[in-house]
Amino acid sequence: MSLMELAARLGSAEGYESLSTAAGTPWVAVRLDGQPSPLFHAQPNCPVVGLVESGQPTHGEVPEVVDVVATPEDAATVTGEIDRNPVASSVLVRLLRHNARVGAPDSAFAESLAYSTLQHGAEFQAWLANRERRSSRPEPDTPVVLIERHDDTLRITLNRPHKRNAYSASLRDGLCEALGLAMADDTVRHIVMDGAGACFSAGGDLDEFGEATDAGIAHASRMARHAGALIDCLRDRVEARLHGACIGAGIELPAFAGRVVACEDAFFQLPEVGMGLIPGAGGTTSILRRIGRRRLAYMALTGARIDVRAALDWGLIDAVE
Repeated sequence: MSLMELAARLGSAEGYESLSTAAGTPWVAVRLDGQPSPLFHAQPNCPVVGLVESGQPTHGEVPEVVDVVATPEDAATVTGEIDRNPVASSVLVRLLRHNARVGAPDSAFAESLAYSTLQHGAEFQAWLANRERRSSRPEPDTPVVLIERHDDTLRITLNRPHKRNAYSASLRDGLCEALGLAMADDTVRHIVMDGAGACFSAGGDLDEFGEATDAGIAHASRMARHAGALIDCLRDRVEARLHGACIGAGIELPAFAGRVVACEDAFFQLPEVGMGLIPGAGGTTSILRRIGRRRLAYMALTGARIDVRAALDWGLIDAVE
């Protein structure tokens, strides 16, 4: 449909109610043909995909109502992924619209509420029921986070290489404790975050997915101990050095850092919507700041793998070394 047609439908109570995942409309596609944008008095409760022809700028002057921009060739991929998990997709775009307007504390609060809600939704429960179960590997008797102080530099290393530095509760706690040391010590002028082994972090520890049984407690726990919030407080002193897989929390957390440097082999991915969830380690704040709402929506809705060159061009990282 055209932007004018979308505005007209949103201008009536019946039309507004129909443009919702709950009403069986998982997404809306609109043509971005350079025509002036009408005034929108409401936003649909589903993703709005803006269609542009190949070769046109995809992230310039785009009406605020549009959540993600795609060529007709890419649109089938975007809408196909939305169709697989329409509730998580709708929650994601509404959250990003909200977080683009508010500060970090409010956006973190909103993300946690949304994530905790989806943990108890049918889409995530279906993913849990269908995923392949793997035997858990024993944890080695070594610290999950290594800390090394040299002069005024504190190096913090994620140290679960046998699990590709999967972001577990124990790793979160160790990271928060290490960052707490820097918070309490003004003589720490420089903080370097990196990961041991083959990659920086392959994201959340899947062995712990589904353990939360109380949405309210899950939300309260997430807000009480949030590594991303600590990195954000220290951002002017933090440099993240990334390599290999940087998936989910593996890019959400370092994106809070003032400087992000990646190796040539690094790649970035947000797979959570495909699980019936949304990014939940702060990415709807940190990545939003770096690359904007629509590119973040594209990453999260499609789960696309982003290489270092695209990441550098977008501003997701600051340098490649």
